[in-house]
Amino acid sequence: MTKASLTYAKQLDAQDPLRAYREEFYLPVQKNGKQHLYFCGNSLGLQPKRTEKFIQQELEDWKMLGVEGHFHAKNPWMPYHEFLTERMAKIVGAKPIEVVMMNTLSVNLHLLMASFYRPTKERFKILIEADAFPSDRYAVESQIHFHGYKDGLLELKAREGEVLVRHEDIESIIEQEGYEIALILIGCPNYYTGQVFDMKRIAELGHAKGCVVGFDLAHGAGNLHLELHDSGIDFAAWCSYKYLNSGPGSVSGCFVHERHAHSPDLPRFAGWWGHNKTTRFNMRHAFDPIPGAEGWQLSNPPILSLAAIMASLEIFEEVGMPALLEKSAKLTGYLEFLVNNLEGNRVNIITPSNPKERGCQLSIQVRDADKSLYDAITEKGVIADWREPDVIRVAPVPLYNSFEDVFRFVEVLKECM
Repeated sequence: MTKASLTYAKQLDAQDPLRAYREEFYLPVQKNGKQHLYFCGNSLGLQPKRTEKFIQQELEDWKMLGVEGHFHAKNPWMPYHEFLTERMAKIVGAKPIEVVMMNTLSVNLHLLMASFYRPTKERFKILIEADAFPSDRYAVESQIHFHGYKDGLLELKAREGEVLVRHEDIESIIEQEGYEIALILIGCPNYYTGQVFDMKRIAELGHAKGCVVGFDLAHGAGNLHLELHDSGIDFAAWCSYKYLNSGPGSVSGCFVHERHAHSPDLPRFAGWWGHNKTTRFNMRHAFDPIPGAEGWQLSNPPILSLAAIMASLEIFEEVGMPALLEKSAKLTGYLEFLVNNLEGNRVNIITPSNPKERGCQLSIQVRDADKSLYDAITEKGVIADWREPDVIRVAPVPLYNSFEDVFRFVEVLKECM
């Protein structure tokens, strides 16, 4: 039996211990009634079927209890965000005191930079990837300008003719520019290439030069084996609507390393939900931040959004990250095998081939292609992602994608090419 066959793909699915979880999600359906081949979990994860029950519980409590739901709902709203903390901490490899769910991703990056980007005349630069997600670039540039500096943006660039950033080049730029760098803020993995960076090594290099080190984990949380506490990074933020399946625009996650937990004098933009819980409602006390990541909260959290996150985290708790990561490596490896065995020399996977240097996403570059190729595979039922000038991002998510999905996608790609 050839590996590049539907029979082989179905055999892999039959052997998959997580295959039943596909039925836990709603897969989008085409007009002809067939399911789409959905590979866009790196942009928006699919809806778990149990999400409706979780949100309906809060709607029912709101209907029956009104404001008393803060204290008497089945899951009281006052401490609701705390119900998510331990499960989210497990997913990102952190201690509970280091994690909080709040706001949205770009808002959290700004709040964290308010604390951790403290530029001086001698040290004011921020290091990011040259192809960082646009929102990160806008946030970083606006912070530099807000503090009155102009030329403070440093970019990690791939070498001429290459796509991926070499690790030795990261070390080189930190070694050469480190004493002028106030903050290193990198996306992991990079949203475009899918390249994963060595966070622990970057933290060591940056801290040796006196830099603060943070990461945008929008494409990492729920996708990578993260060990945020042990990595030693200062802070991180991530969205929950990609691999964490919490719904469009849902609440972000935030990590602040434990060594900053008891630093009430650390400058920050403050709000009442970050204030000492025992005196929060006394109203007239000076700001007294909660120790840990919770001390960066501003407003009371949106319960309906947190309910959707709780539904998804319940699934993650059942499955466990080790099992998810094991399947993810096999699923993406099978996609890589099939793509690399396409006839001709038009296709190039720009994502690292080393499974330890990527998550589930593969960025597929097609020579002499334009968006018409993407439009063609979309017409045939594939939901993926196009990035100019010639890259299709494909993310087989282990919770709901199958090996048969992967096989059928490559067949569609082959036909349309």
